[in-house]
Amino acid sequence: MIDTGGVAHPPHPLVAVYADESCLGNGRDGDNPGGAGALVEYQPPASGELVRRDIWLSEPGTTNNRMALRSAIETLRALSGKGVRFRVVFTSDSRYLVDGMSDWVHGWARRGWTRKGGAIENLALWMECVEAARAHDVNWRWVRGHRGHPQNEYANHLATRAAAEQTHSGGLVPSAFDAWWEGWLAKARVPIPVAPFPLEADFRPGIRLPPIPPGRP
Repeated sequence: MIDTGGVAHPPHPLVAVYADESCLGNGRDGDNPGGAGALVEYQPPASGELVRRDIWLSEPGTTNNRMALRSAIETLRALSGKGVRFRVVFTSDSRYLVDGMSDWVHGWARRGWTRKGGAIENLALWMECVEAARAHDVNWRWVRGHRGHPQNEYANHLATRAAAEQTHSGGLVPSAFDAWWEGWLAKARVPIPVAPFPLEADFRPGIRLPPIPPGRP
């Protein structure tokens, strides 16, 4: 145990990320354009006022699984650009991403980044995602998509728009969530509350991620 001299160090700042992915024509022959988007929420201790930021990106020929991984890679890298280690509650409706980062990558790493069933799909992206996530303490959470979860629906809006328009935000930008949410509520049959900011006491980081070997693909 490290002796801190009785001084309690403040925990890393807490942020919430809601991410989604899109691929138009996923699984069809040919190039299928895709996008990924994420809503980032942060509550500065000094003001307590919720701050929201958006990030989105696109690829001209991709898959849903690739874009799910890129949603995490680019968002976590953008957070690293702040020069701070964050505690991140990362919510996605992609089982591929959440199960992979919570479970699969640990087994692959123990087997030298191989799996019993053959080659690992998107291995280079998995390694990028692990590397990006190792810069923070991440709690991976799954939410069922297209069920009216406000922040997930907004992330889906960012992802599908990016896929259709092939645009990139160029990093974290001020969010348009509030205006979008007002429009969404006007069309909804039943008002749905926005998911609250995560409680500090509820944060549980995932298992420490394995290091990435040199000479990765």
